[in-house]
Amino acid sequence: MGSAFMKYCCCCCCSTADDDDEDDEKQPLLPQDPLEYFNREVQKRRDEETNLWSEPGDPSHSERQDDRVLYGLLQARTKTSMGSKGYRRLSVDIEAMRDTRREVRDKWRQILENLGFMAEADSLLNVSAGASHDRMRNAPAARDLLHTLHTDTSLFSSRETPPERYLLILDRLLYLDVADDFLAKAKRFYPPMDDSEEDEPGLAINLPLLLARMEARNGKGNAETEDENGGDGNLSDRS
Repeated sequence: MGSAFMKYCCCCCCSTADDDDEDDEKQPLLPQDPLEYFNREVQKRRDEETNLWSEPGDPSHSERQDDRVLYGLLQARTKTSMGSKGYRRLSVDIEAMRDTRREVRDKWRQILENLGFMAEADSLLNVSAGASHDRMRNAPAARDLLHTLHTDTSLFSSRETPPERYLLILDRLLYLDVADDFLAKAKRFYPPMDDSEEDEPGLAINLPLLLARMEARNGKGNAETEDENGGDGNLSDRS
C-alpha cells in the first residue's frame, strides 16, 4: 500500500507544480503583506478541517443545502452576543452538524486503516478548498462508486445526497487501485440500515427544521429574537 500511496503523492506533486507555475505567471512572487497572507491560509485550512464542507470547492458555501445551513449558522453566531442564550443555541446546532460530518469521516478512516493505510489515511481524506473536479482522473467511475456507497452502505444518511468531497477521495482510491477493496469493506463494516434505525436519536440532522429557523431568524434581523421553544429548538436529537 505504501508504494501505491507514494505513486499517488508523486503524481499530485507534479500536477500541483504545473498549476503553481501557471499561477506564478499571473501573480507577484510575494504578496504585499506576507504575514496577512500566511494567517489567511492558516485560517482557511483550520476552517476546512473544522467544518468539513460537503462541497469544498464552493467558497460561498451556498451550492448545497447542508453547507448553506452550516454557513448561515456560523454567520449568525458572529452577530450574536457571546454567552447569550441565542449564542449557546447556535453553538449546539453548529457542533451537532460538525459531529455528524466527523462521524462520516471517521468511518472512512477506519476502513482505510483496515486496508493498510495506517499512516496515509488522513492525507487521503484531506480535501482542500482548492480541490477541483476538473483534475479528477476517473470522475464517472468515482461517481458510480459514490452512488453505490450511498445506497448499499450506511456510510451516509440515505435521506441526503452524499457529500461531494468524498467523490474526490474516491477518485484517489481508484488511482491507487483500492476502490473495489474499499467498497467491499464498507459493505461489510457498515451495511445499510432500515428507516427505523436511521430514526434513532443522534443519527440524523433535521435540516428542514433548521433551515426554517434560520429563515425566520433572518427575517427578524436579529439572532437574539428567535422563538423560545425550550429543548425542541435543537436541530438534532442528541442530548
